[in-house]
Amino acid sequence: MIRSEEEYRFYLEADRIALGKRAHRPKFFGDEVWKFERLMRTVDYNHHCRSAWWWAPYRAQVTARFHLMGLLLKFTIPPGAFGPGLALANRGTIVVHPDTRGGENCRIHIGVTIGAALDLKEEGPRLGNNIYIGPGAAIVGGVTIADDVAIGAKSVVIRSITDPGVTVVGAPARTISRKGSDQMIRATAILRNQGRPHQ
Repeated sequence: MIRSEEEYRFYLEADRIALGKRAHRPKFFGDEVWKFERLMRTVDYNHHCRSAWWWAPYRAQVTARFHLMGLLLKFTIPPGAFGPGLALANRGTIVVHPDTRGGENCRIHIGVTIGAALDLKEEGPRLGNNIYIGPGAAIVGGVTIADDVAIGAKSVVIRSITDPGVTVVGAPARTISRKGSDQMIRATAILRNQGRPHQ
């Protein structure tokens, strides 16, 4: 959840770095995923920081654009679900439960589902920082994923992963390596080292 303009700017910059973009603004054509992420952060910021009535038309416009961009890219990701440094690898189906909470520097590939189990009252998954989720993976139920975990392609996570820095694969997923997502770009760490703290 974005709580200030400074935090909003931090999220935008962390996402840009995580996506590997050198420019500071998306291109008119070809940067649709980046545009989606920027709209997602803008919706979150306006919802939590611009609640006055005169912002209502702008909030409605931005929310509509975000929804349409999600339909175009086949993304169903609620604003506020992930911390700064989110990298959606490509356009393609990604479905995230509204109650999901992810940390900083998550990288998500196409075909990923992060959702509740059969019990509709169950909360969504809780993901730590620096999580890599491979193509076609599924994280199901109110599970918790520790920091620096890599989830292999087409893996199905139905139990919490409490050990940080591991790689899990399979259906159901099991640990195969003690080497996790440590090769990921940590956009938030880069920004903090530049003297731009996230509050």
